[in-house]
Amino acid sequence: MTDAALSPAPAKASPFNELEVLWVRHWTDSLFSFGVKRPDDFRFRSGEFVMIGLPGEDGGKPILRAYSIASPCWAEELEFFSIKVADGPLTSRLQKIVAGDTVLMGKKPTGTLVLDALTGGERLFLIGTGTGLAPWLSVARDPETYSRFGHVYVIHTVRNVADLAYRDFFTREIHDDPLIGDEARAQLTYYPTVTREEFQTPGRITDRIKSGDFFRDLGLPEGFDPAKDRVMLCGSMAMIKEAGELLETYGLKEGSNAEPADYVLERAFVG
Repeated sequence: MTDAALSPAPAKASPFNELEVLWVRHWTDSLFSFGVKRPDDFRFRSGEFVMIGLPGEDGGKPILRAYSIASPCWAEELEFFSIKVADGPLTSRLQKIVAGDTVLMGKKPTGTLVLDALTGGERLFLIGTGTGLAPWLSVARDPETYSRFGHVYVIHTVRNVADLAYRDFFTREIHDDPLIGDEARAQLTYYPTVTREEFQTPGRITDRIKSGDFFRDLGLPEGFDPAKDRVMLCGSMAMIKEAGELLETYGLKEGSNAEPADYVLERAFVG
């Protein structure tokens, strides 16, 4: 028997990064955000998602779910925005993490909510419901977004006013960003809507688009213009389906990484 035959087989590389939790912020009883240390070799495009999870209990397999990266591609830490589900296989445990804990993260980011999947335009509409805001936190902090589009609209629809996580960020704090603060002040508009409480812009975003209120509120001509407007969609399956159909009626075509076009959605979260 040779020495080679006696040598142990090389350890199989883990498909996950084990990352330290740097901070956790609980917005409400159902929403929280957290940041983790970014691996030195981890690269992604603003708007992409990655698998996030925790080791399985009692030696079981790790439990992972797709999460949009809420940090821009240049950030030194990675931020995530999550719901809390009391009996959820992952979030029932993930919501209890604290600084110093370890979470798992896949090594291959991917996704279609990226500028590469859109053709050129003048206005960019980032439409999200609930935690579907996460990729817009990334895209809206990327300098390329402001060099490619003259104006950027971040649209966030939630059930209750308290669910408007990052409202202060988009209305004030982003203006102080050392990299894109001046551009955001001049080119970014934040447009929240609330469906279950009184609010200055009430209702579902798709209803406000259909009624024309959305365009009137923003001082825009009614309707989306395929020659000028580009749209990204993320959030509930119902919103994405309805909004996608609406955009098609205005003549916008769905794009992808392989074939950039007028609007994109993230199918990883849709079924």
